Amino acid sequence: MSQHNHQFHSRFSRLAKNEAQHVLFDYLHCTRSFSSMDAEHISKNSPHFLQNLLSKVDTNNTDKQVARSLTKFLRFNPINEFEPFFESLGLSPSELSVLLPRHLMFLSDDHVMLGNFHVLCNYGIPRSKMGKMYKEAKEIFGYDYGILALKLQAYEKLGLSKPTVIKLISCCPSLLIGSVNCEFVKVLERLKELRFENDWIGGYLSGKSTYNWNRMLDTVIFLDKVGYSEEQMCYLFDTNPALLVEGSGKKVNVLFGRILKLGLKMNEIYSLFIQNPTILSVKCIKNLLRAVDFLLEIEMGTEYIASIISNHIQLLGSCTLKGPKTVCRDLKVGRDGLCQIIKEDPLKLFNLASKLKIKSSEQASSQDPSKHQEKTTFLLRLGYMENSNEMTKALKQFRGRGDQLQERFDCLVQAGLDCNTVTNIVKQAPMVLNQTKDVIEKKIDCLRNYLAYPLESVVAFPAYLCYDMERISQRFSMYVWLRERGAAKPTLSLSTLLACSDARFVRYFVDVHPEDPDMWEKIKNHSPSS
Repeated sequence: MSQHNHQFHSRFSRLAKNEAQHVLFDYLHCTRSFSSMDAEHISKNSPHFLQNLLSKVDTNNTDKQVARSLTKFLRFNPINEFEPFFESLGLSPSELSVLLPRHLMFLSDDHVMLGNFHVLCNYGIPRSKMGKMYKEAKEIFGYDYGILALKLQAYEKLGLSKPTVIKLISCCPSLLIGSVNCEFVKVLERLKELRFENDWIGGYLSGKSTYNWNRMLDTVIFLDKVGYSEEQMCYLFDTNPALLVEGSGKKVNVLFGRILKLGLKMNEIYSLFIQNPTILSVKCIKNLLRAVDFLLEIEMGTEYIASIISNHIQLLGSCTLKGPKTVCRDLKVGRDGLCQIIKEDPLKLFNLASKLKIKSSEQASSQDPSKHQEKTTFLLRLGYMENSNEMTKALKQFRGRGDQLQERFDCLVQAGLDCNTVTNIVKQAPMVLNQTKDVIEKKIDCLRNYLAYPLESVVAFPAYLCYDMERISQRFSMYVWLRERGAAKPTLSLSTLLACSDARFVRYFVDVHPEDPDMWEKIKNHSPSS
């Protein structure tokens, strides 16, 4: 459209263009009895048609003469009204030829199409989106009177707000073909089970993408089969909505397929994913696929690649690697030489190829045997078997020296939890011990003395200890304020307060009291951060 506007401006003066728009408006509204809204939209959003129209009169005349010439031309030469109409809906001139109806010139001749167009307009669908809708789902413009309105209402009855239905239908007009799309309904139901609001998905839809609801559903089912808990899936989609929405979960399927082709068994891949739940973020998947391509490009055997993925999947997901050519040039070695270096010490892949100079706990421990032994000793006390796969993975998950991890562990025991209970907590949520003792104590104090909850509350929701203090402080402050005014239940679960998205929290804890929004702003402006 912008290119057409540019051509229009370059050939004709601005005044000539404005006069042409006025003439077309008058023709459509006064002569053809279009509503003023329809006539105005068409005349202002069909630059290519107006350019062709102006080319039929002598534009060397004054602008007023151009207007008179156009008026006279239209009096004796009726236009094909579908051309400016479709262009005003966002279709390009190159798309019009296959969409223009044969043997029809006047929009009023296709009263069914025009009627459905107005149903969509009145519902709130942007006119600029309707060209795409007509191109992708022409059938919806052929429904008998009343049917299209009922189909729109059917999606509202699923619990979707009108703005969400508008965005959904604009992006996916095929949803209006036939009955309510059962695959979409199943996706919505699974998201409800994960405690997402009905309108959550609408916030991430784009008119530039296409959506495969069945593949989205398969992605959720796959994660469930792998062993992701509802809380893990909720956190994954809340922090990485693109993983589910953009590409309809395709990235997860691609990653799974690539790893499977390397020779890892299904249960081994499932284990990798469940023990490293954050690895399925959009960025981590991209880094993992890039790493596999890197290793294949230097002609490393699939068995070696599978071993590196099994043992270092977290590092692979967190690092963005340079291209093999760049690394070979920097080291002045060939691909065979680089392959051999990485085979002998896989950790050198991250030192040599990472775009960022990182020093992970895994690399640090590999360089300091005594620290590695301290951490191993601590993990043995937790019940991990020496030289087992679980021990190898735990060494990567727990960060810090052995004495630091023990200090943080003891902090939870001294606070009043049973030693076995703490062991179970840290195995479920290793990140608990990746924080300093001071931070852990601050979170325990906040739970007990501010919220007045027993410490045992963390047993049902160990992830509480992993949230940053800013989130905890803000949400607890808002909840306590509501609780004091009788506007909230006295003992809501920690997961209800912390695991939901910001939008969901605002809806259920901020928009429920007249003074809430002001109080929420004060809390956010004055709460301490971790």
